[in-house]
Amino acid sequence: MGQQQLLLIVLGVIVVGIAVVVGINLFNANAVSSNRDAVVSDLNNLGAMAQQYYKKPISMGGGGNTFDGSSATGGVAWVIPAQLDTTANGTYTATVNAQSVVIVGLGTEKGNDNTAPVKATATVSPTAITVSTQN
Repeated sequence: MGQQQLLLIVLGVIVVGIAVVVGINLFNANAVSSNRDAVVSDLNNLGAMAQQYYKKPISMGGGGNTFDGSSATGGVAWVIPAQLDTTANGTYTATVNAQSVVIVGLGTEKGNDNTAPVKATATVSPTAITVSTQN
């Protein structure tokens, strides 16, 4: 083979190698973004469940206008349903107060800093759900 052909082969191998590395990086970035979106979606779903509990009367198994069930004797605080506290998207924990719930979701993918998992926090009030993401 001539020198020109060898140079073209080496150049082709380098271009293919760079394309593979870029493809892997794009795939990983997409996985992180997808996991973050899924955690936020789960938090919105859990927040809606908490609001539903808040608005439902205690006699029907709800909170009677509180998240912690403190509006009447025998009320029970809202909890994340057992089948939803750990999903394929991540794990979720809730801190329940009388007029708010804070739900923290930890995803299954490493976040932007590549050390800690994707994290999002939902603050649920009787009329709003606010979600913020970290990492």
